[in-house]
Amino acid sequence: MTATPRPDDDELTWTAFRQSGILTTAQATALGSRDLVRGSLTAGRWRRVCRGIVATTNGGLLRPQQLWVAFLAAGPGAALSGTTALLESGVRGLRESALCVLVPAERQRSTRLPRMPTDMPPIRITRTRFLPDEHRQVGSPPRVITARAVIDGASWASSADAARTIIAAACQQRRVTPEEIFAVLATRRGSPRHSMINRTLIDVAGGSQALSELQFLELCRTYGFPSPSRQERRRDSSGRQRFLDFYWKAWRLHVEIDGSHHMEATHWSDDMVRQNEVWIRGDRVLRFPAGLLRSRPEVVIRQLRAALEAAGWRS
Repeated sequence: MTATPRPDDDELTWTAFRQSGILTTAQATALGSRDLVRGSLTAGRWRRVCRGIVATTNGGLLRPQQLWVAFLAAGPGAALSGTTALLESGVRGLRESALCVLVPAERQRSTRLPRMPTDMPPIRITRTRFLPDEHRQVGSPPRVITARAVIDGASWASSADAARTIIAAACQQRRVTPEEIFAVLATRRGSPRHSMINRTLIDVAGGSQALSELQFLELCRTYGFPSPSRQERRRDSSGRQRFLDFYWKAWRLHVEIDGSHHMEATHWSDDMVRQNEVWIRGDRVLRFPAGLLRSRPEVVIRQLRAALEAAGWRS
């Protein structure tokens, strides 16, 4: 990476600093000279990253440099989006299969990328007909706003669960609100998975933010079970406020989805106390490990149906 320039350094030095040491050949030539570019490359002070892009360093490309390479290779009007933009906005725990870049559909320049070096991850360039200024934000490199990045990331995800994970993570980590995503989604009615994204946002806004909880709600919809209330508040006998994951008030049935942290001793003890409080009040309680929703959903469906029918529900 380039060191912080002095105030009297030239524009080439400052531009290289702002762009993490990555320049287009045109930039470097315009701000310096063709001889400077050629000489720096020949001497090994700079390296050629790919056709049309150089690095003012000679080591391996770091994450900020990779982002600038992807952005500059995509050409005018580009913006980082999807999981790439979300990671840059601080969302943790997402898997990134490629650096995601949006470009305006009306741009005439080809989106075919030059051959990249081995220290560059794959780059995914997607054309879009709708990228207004209000969907862009200042970044290094520029990227779309978080709400747009969530929608793009969910649209491009490899599966519906991967899409739900993106939505849940961004909202759960408070990088964006469901309301902000709803506002952008209203402008993207033709986007892939529009209905699923909208449904997931409704679930998240209702209090379900873990992927396992979103998966459980999807099972309820798919198999025609009545819709439960979420995160219902209860006070136990000591006056402590507790939350129920899912609750069917008419049938007095409570379902708890246990993540891996529930296996810890302190959580396990607290969970048993909470379950006892629910049982004392006369409610039925079902508990499912989160992994069971993915590995054996038929078990969850069978037991949920049996519990509801035992309480008087008829499908």
